[in-house]
Amino acid sequence: MASIASVTKQFTTLEISKNPINNPSRPPCAPSHLKPTRKPPIINIGKYDGGFEIDNEKRGEKVYGEAADDLALDSSTSRTRPTREWKLTDFDIGRPLGKGKFGRVYMVRTKCEPNYILALKCLYKSEIVQSRVEKQIRREIEIQQNLRHPNVLRLYGYFHDEKRIFLMLEFAGQGELYKQLSKKGSFSERRSSRYIDQMADALQYLHSKHVIHRDIKPENLLLGINGELKIGDFGWSVHAPGNRRMTLCGTLDYLPPEMVEGKEHNEKVDYWALGVLTYEFLVGCPPFEDKNSANATYRRIAKVDLKIPPHVSPDARDLISKLLKYNPEERLPLSEVARHPWILKYRPKSTSKGGSEA
Repeated sequence: MASIASVTKQFTTLEISKNPINNPSRPPCAPSHLKPTRKPPIINIGKYDGGFEIDNEKRGEKVYGEAADDLALDSSTSRTRPTREWKLTDFDIGRPLGKGKFGRVYMVRTKCEPNYILALKCLYKSEIVQSRVEKQIRREIEIQQNLRHPNVLRLYGYFHDEKRIFLMLEFAGQGELYKQLSKKGSFSERRSSRYIDQMADALQYLHSKHVIHRDIKPENLLLGINGELKIGDFGWSVHAPGNRRMTLCGTLDYLPPEMVEGKEHNEKVDYWALGVLTYEFLVGCPPFEDKNSANATYRRIAKVDLKIPPHVSPDARDLISKLLKYNPEERLPLSEVARHPWILKYRPKSTSKGGSEA
């Protein structure tokens, strides 16, 4: 379990003027040298649901950047207070946390008290336009900024300059789940069950807000400071109340039969993905993966050619089989996932949704 003190040890302030994130003429890269400060203070990083927001709102300011108001998922997200205008110089910039196609993510610390730790995602407008993903980025911002759940990564807001867009994200203290899965090969049944418990709860919440994620996979999951799972990357998500979709999106290994076959789909695509995720946690690879041929993967998905190794427990096998049904209407509802014996067996007694154990 990561402590607040361990987070502060990770944070090394860079001089903004020398930091490549402050040079819009070229993509940010790992700094050639770091300038360590004196012993860092203990930093209150706030609660998942907005210690950062609450402190700002006490001053009469919302932390949302300049995001549009045209997608209020419920009345509690309507914005009635003044919006704070953020800029890059409001942050001390720390080490890079990761990189993607359109830029990097940095650990940052707010200069205003009480110095919250956030993750700042830097996206280059030119690359977004060139790749024609403007709508995808806008969708990610509009959807994620309105979500409030302990297992959904918070997007506090965004700001931009002439060349870049900056997303102010919750800092996930234990990093990317995919890296841990790759390192270990697979997870224990206890750890897998607790992650799936948290995932099912988060997906129920998303679906209650008419949000279908459509790209659940280990690469899009992070771990909070206490090991709790966080769903991130809402680029392929859609806010679709009452609508059935036909867009092919997401990652091949996690696509359900209805999407592979170009049929209508709804929120039950996330049920299927939960089954694939359960399998991958326990086995170390997706159930329908064929490394030699994408077409073979398509065929296996369409036939639900499911082969579960014997080391997987009967309870886990039962849950996977009930989620990976060809007919979306036959897939186990998320409310029943939460009551499944495999989930109840490993759920911490002290809390309804706990962190992980190795």
